[in-house]
Amino acid sequence: MVTPTRRAFLQMAGLGAGMAALPFAAAAPAAAGSLAPTRQLPYRVGRWLPSDQSVLDAWLRQLVKDVDAKPLPLAPVMQELQDLIEGDPALYMQFHQMFEELPHGARFQRTPIGAPQVRNYRHMIQLINAVLVTAPSFNTTGLVGFPINAILDWPMNTPAGEVAFLNPVLNAQFKKVLGVWSDFLSSPASTYVLGTDPKHGWFGSSAMAAMPGFAREFVCDPHAPYYGFTSWDDFFTRQFRAGRRPVAAPADNGVISNACESAPYRIAHNVKGVDTFWLKGQPYSLRHMFADDPVHEQFIGGTAYQAFLSALSYHRWHSPVNGTVVRTALIDGSYYAQSPIVDWDPASPNDSQGYITEVAARGIVLIEADDPRIGLMAFVSVGMAEVSTNQITVQPGQHVSKGEQLGMFHFGGSTHCLIFRPGVALEFDMHGQRPGLESSNIPINARLATVRG
Repeated sequence: MVTPTRRAFLQMAGLGAGMAALPFAAAAPAAAGSLAPTRQLPYRVGRWLPSDQSVLDAWLRQLVKDVDAKPLPLAPVMQELQDLIEGDPALYMQFHQMFEELPHGARFQRTPIGAPQVRNYRHMIQLINAVLVTAPSFNTTGLVGFPINAILDWPMNTPAGEVAFLNPVLNAQFKKVLGVWSDFLSSPASTYVLGTDPKHGWFGSSAMAAMPGFAREFVCDPHAPYYGFTSWDDFFTRQFRAGRRPVAAPADNGVISNACESAPYRIAHNVKGVDTFWLKGQPYSLRHMFADDPVHEQFIGGTAYQAFLSALSYHRWHSPVNGTVVRTALIDGSYYAQSPIVDWDPASPNDSQGYITEVAARGIVLIEADDPRIGLMAFVSVGMAEVSTNQITVQPGQHVSKGEQLGMFHFGGSTHCLIFRPGVALEFDMHGQRPGLESSNIPINARLATVRG
């Protein structure tokens, strides 16, 4: 069934959308092919331009063409996914329904905006299977990451998809699938995208123009193969050189520094213990964010700050305060669930950022700040789509200094929250910008807020 909002969306001539990290995952050199341009569409969502949709369309068109011509044998983990879908009556029905519920144009191998379409769940499995031996290449729109999200972006937006991708058994299998891909991205075989190809190499002229001063900013060796990086993930989790991101007021416990190199998304006050996070506005629901841990009660009525990281961002997390780590947790969750309000939109990872804080795979670090005016606070890392590897590198009982590493994301763009108790009076410094999808990065370790009183 097509809802009225979806119907309105589809009736808008030529409407499309972009997303925070489009899936330009390059095939290995032997399988690479030219990407034919597609028509450009008059839209702008989440800061991305029409050319970004053309990259998505061209990438998926080439992937469909290559896989249809010569499908690879299914990896064991993909055979397990197929067996799970076909052996579970609810999933089997939902994976049929999600393709049947697509707008009618998609049933003829085209989406309503003219892009190539995944035909059914077995076709979906074949396409994801091919992605498992690819790594993200650079492209001139500056978008990488999320190839599996690109394969799923239409079926996951259907009523059946919204239900299926919240299924914990399915998500456990997707965690295994993404684990296999992460093994590839952490291996030397993934370095083929770290070359000097002018358009798509991460050390080519286009990438260097998008990341000026790379060798000055990051720990690397420009004279070594691949600048000294041993894998795509080694490059992705690169570290700043000493002194490049100084900590704001390191000895002032009342100054809170930015925990991630990230763009402000939202500041919410008086957050609730339980709220309708799936509806318009996507309010925070603390009980669900903390996976029913009673500690969430200490933050009811408090403040939440959320910011997002693009695929080009630095992806390590630093402590925003001087304090002691009280507890850490990694919470399994969804990978391709999106807010029901965003409709047919490839930008759903961006537009669902509030929603996924309650349902996506995430990490939590609780810190007792040295400043008693702050007291207990929480850092919450949230994986978006395939970017769901949250690695925590601190231990309970460890004292951390402001700017000290807490952990890192792997493999793509993500989002995070800082949560403060009620009564903590904060004066935020947005560095001249307004939170939202048009904002840009605040440097990590820069002043983010000051405690008043």
